[in-house]
Amino acid sequence: MLDEQVFSVRGDAELVARAGHLFAALRTEFVCAARDLATWSLPEARAAVRGRMGHGEFTTRKLLGPRALADEADRAHLAAVRSRGAQVRVSAAALPHEVIILDRRVMIMAAREVPGTPRTYTVTTSPTLVEGTLSLFEAVWSAAGDPVAYLRAETPHFAPEDRPVLDALAAGLTDETAARRLGVSLRTYRRRVAALMTVLEAGSRFQAGLHAAPLLAPGAGGAAGRPRPRPSRQRR
Repeated sequence: MLDEQVFSVRGDAELVARAGHLFAALRTEFVCAARDLATWSLPEARAAVRGRMGHGEFTTRKLLGPRALADEADRAHLAAVRSRGAQVRVSAAALPHEVIILDRRVMIMAAREVPGTPRTYTVTTSPTLVEGTLSLFEAVWSAAGDPVAYLRAETPHFAPEDRPVLDALAAGLTDETAARRLGVSLRTYRRRVAALMTVLEAGSRFQAGLHAAPLLAPGAGGAAGRPRPRPSRQRR
């Protein structure tokens, strides 16, 4: 590994075979950026982090996208992780990459998922790449917010007919596909999307999908009443 500054692997099994020993060598810091909790669900990684938490000056930081709060089980997992001392923040903006950094010397970056194919991971010990990515992480981390505050923020209420549109936005469906699935005209669908984008304070359909995901969780943003506007605000 020390002679290979950068290499790529395909799938979790190959990642563990080629780089699993790096998790076992974890000593001082585990940094993670992920859109949800599925990407870095490797048992080896979780075992290594759990084994080090609470020992000495070991630090765990998890930077997550809103999708990580959409599932009740995931929220419970994050609460448990925080109770053991991990620092967790949620970024309202989309995370460009999903990475983990071990002891500020090893970085593993996950490529975007391609349905039906094993995910590709890039592993590097290059100080330039590790430090550069860590600088980007720090910038997003400083702007991200506490997950509890994120969930407690005022959320709009949606009418039952709005929920399928939110589902379509969260799934990233094209307007044409979503309109066919909902059985409405393209013009009607786009009008409903435009109205929801205003309520969600989203500047694009992609951003609206990110904002919609946490609201689809049970108990988040009820179905009673029409969507109501919120005052503009910045999450910290």
